[in-house]
Amino acid sequence: MEYHNPVLLKESVDGLAVKPDGIYVDVTFGGGGHSREILSRLGEKGKLYAFDQDKDALRNTIEDDRFTLINENFRYLKRFLRFYGVRKVDGILGDFGVSSHQFNEAERGFSTRFDAKLDMRMDQKNKLSAYEVINNYEEEQLRDMFYEYAELKNAPKLARTIVSERKNKPIETSEQLNDLLKPLLFKGRENKILAQIYQALRIEVNQEIEVLKEFLSQTEEIVKEGGRLSLISYHSLEDRLVKRYIRSGLFKGEPEKDMFGNVSVPFKKVGKLIVPSKEEIKQNNRARSAKLRIAEKL
Repeated sequence: MEYHNPVLLKESVDGLAVKPDGIYVDVTFGGGGHSREILSRLGEKGKLYAFDQDKDALRNTIEDDRFTLINENFRYLKRFLRFYGVRKVDGILGDFGVSSHQFNEAERGFSTRFDAKLDMRMDQKNKLSAYEVINNYEEEQLRDMFYEYAELKNAPKLARTIVSERKNKPIETSEQLNDLLKPLLFKGRENKILAQIYQALRIEVNQEIEVLKEFLSQTEEIVKEGGRLSLISYHSLEDRLVKRYIRSGLFKGEPEKDMFGNVSVPFKKVGKLIVPSKEEIKQNNRARSAKLRIAEKL
């Protein structure tokens, strides 16, 4: 698919154990690859709702009476499903990676490969862009962002350099940012570390960690007993949250035990962690860091 090559397509949809008459949600529609696979397994009475906040994804909508595409962030999952009269679903699929389309559209500013305005907004209606973060955040905020979201030990130096440079003139483009930071990066690893820096910016601009937590917190109420979650993560921050939530229903700490020492958790994991095959990675290099976790509602 030109827009986005779906990662772990068969494995993730298999993980949903699709019932022909079930109700399912694809919270990251993108190019629609996962949605089309789900629809291929649904019967006439089945229903699929999909979410995508990027207006570009609307071009990929599927003409099918069983399908509804919602142009909103999946942090509003419960609100918009209720708008359509849906309170419980049989399964939810989420692929939390950035689409190939977003990386390849130079003007979106997601990639280190192009000289573009610092943007990185998945939803163009949002006011916060990468430009605002780089030019207006306090030094401490930038430092914490690079520590937490890029896991870089030289985060203080990166933040200090950015703040010093922007006193002279605004940092407006990815080329300006790359040229400024490359001298501070380990020789031979500049591109990899720049990708981590851009990841941190993207996570901050789109509030990806907060959004993921809000989404996961709603699944306990929305997924039916016996229903499934099938979730694909691409970096350790996301995967840790998904893994912890599936294990304990929490993002930190441990679930409380009852007087008999038992704990009550909303989901149980199904099978082991699934990663792409060597063949899939060869065909789609962006799949290399994908991790699929499947869980069933108790």
